[in-house]
Amino acid sequence: MAPKAPLLNTLSLKGIEIAPSQVWGGIRIVPLLRRNIRGDLRLAKRDYNDDLTVVSLQGKPLEAGLKYTSYVPHGLVLSWNEEGQPVAAKGSQLGTDGQRFNAGPVSVRVLSRMAKREARNQLRFLPLHLAMEGFLSLFFSGPDIAWSEYSKQALSQGLSPRTEWSVSGQAIQGLADALRVFEIHEHQVGMLLFVSEALASAFITPTPEDYRLLHPSLLQDFYGELLYQYGLYGGTVPMQSQVDESKVETLADLRDAISTLRQDWADFQGLMASDLLQRPVESKRIYTAGPFTLQRFITDLKLKSENHIGEAIVRNDGQLEYLKTYRLSAGQARRAYLLSQLAAQGWHLERTALSMGESLENFIYRLEKAGFGYLINNQVREQAQKARRRD
Repeated sequence: MAPKAPLLNTLSLKGIEIAPSQVWGGIRIVPLLRRNIRGDLRLAKRDYNDDLTVVSLQGKPLEAGLKYTSYVPHGLVLSWNEEGQPVAAKGSQLGTDGQRFNAGPVSVRVLSRMAKREARNQLRFLPLHLAMEGFLSLFFSGPDIAWSEYSKQALSQGLSPRTEWSVSGQAIQGLADALRVFEIHEHQVGMLLFVSEALASAFITPTPEDYRLLHPSLLQDFYGELLYQYGLYGGTVPMQSQVDESKVETLADLRDAISTLRQDWADFQGLMASDLLQRPVESKRIYTAGPFTLQRFITDLKLKSENHIGEAIVRNDGQLEYLKTYRLSAGQARRAYLLSQLAAQGWHLERTALSMGESLENFIYRLEKAGFGYLINNQVREQAQKARRRD
């Protein structure tokens, strides 16, 4: 039996080449190339033509257990060969899994689990939603001790329901045109997507054929609201690099100069994505598929930096075969940070405030501004409000 792939603790583009970027308006796409294509792992797209998708997270009937609800335009179907032999991509037929019904004018699809095995070497999963569901479930159960400061709802239901908002790629100005006109390289398996020089997403597939199939689907992905604003008002910064003609006397000199220039571009574009690449991440194993592991992750939370969630498929030698990321908004990162601080202190409000160097009243105010005021009982909230007014 092949050893399990390791859980990611950082994101590395080992075996991936960063090519010079292409720019359209405020959109910069940096192609990612893979020269060594093994072919024993493939991805295919399965379209869902429904207005709404409800996912039973525990595989239970719709009326029981936790559920995730969102617009899900497509799923991905993973096919693999455990002996290292090439495998064909499967499962691209139109939405054949789950149940479908109409709720008035709304078409609803009901699916079982975020990642579901369909055949011996075939797995269906929901791209980005797998990562977002993991983000929503962070500390979802709420306080594990019945502290008197919490509301009855918080003690009985935790953070249920938990919601977040995002925008479709179709709402980001220039993205549709960029995806349509940009050249796809022969060995391209992915890209880094920047909107007004802010890293919006990273996307990697196992093979160039998979990327060509999935390239248009980037428009169906969801992105943070901040990137929508950047698309409206921002732009890109020209890369000022050129060949020193005085040092070029032969074709060999020109080849070396161009190679150096390309490496300079790659280094700079990798630096632009440094808040994602080589950043510490916390990962969770979702499914083991022979020598491959599907996992989701979140970067370590830093309120003054970019923060990302995502999902990846890693080979047992550590090579990244699939990657899709989502940049959290400042509000989303702030909510996750506050919850993480509470959880680290056993959900004790005063102890958490002290650990953060804040007064209890200010900490409760921060929770309310982040949308978690419903967790605190009314009496404690009113006392905190009065104390803030006195200050």
